Amino acid sequence: MIIRMMGVLAGLLGAAGVGAAALAAHGGYSDSLRIASEFALIHGALAMALLMRNPTRMTAAAAALVLLGALLFCGDLGLRALATRSLFPMAAPSGGLLMIAGWLAAGLATFLEVKHR
Repeated sequence: MIIRMMGVLAGLLGAAGVGAAALAAHGGYSDSLRIASEFALIHGALAMALLMRNPTRMTAAAAALVLLGALLFCGDLGLRALATRSLFPMAAPSGGLLMIAGWLAAGLATFLEVKHR
């Protein structure tokens, strides 16, 4: 059930990335919104890929880190661009660190899975 919920969240993150890209291109918002859209699309796709094929505990953990990080990072940048306020202090840097941890966990999960084949 948690994997399905994370899959839905990854899809919503990707959709939000497309919407944010459209707003950034046509709405005259700051570069922060463009950056948020790019990160949402990239990390939504990564999380979806990690969850699609027989997710292990490690790939699920990697997807969770990526999703949480992207939500914090993109949410903070998007809120700054659209509402001129931040999500909370250090939200974007915290999200960035979580995304980095997610990428590292994804790499480790791939290494461990390939090693066992």
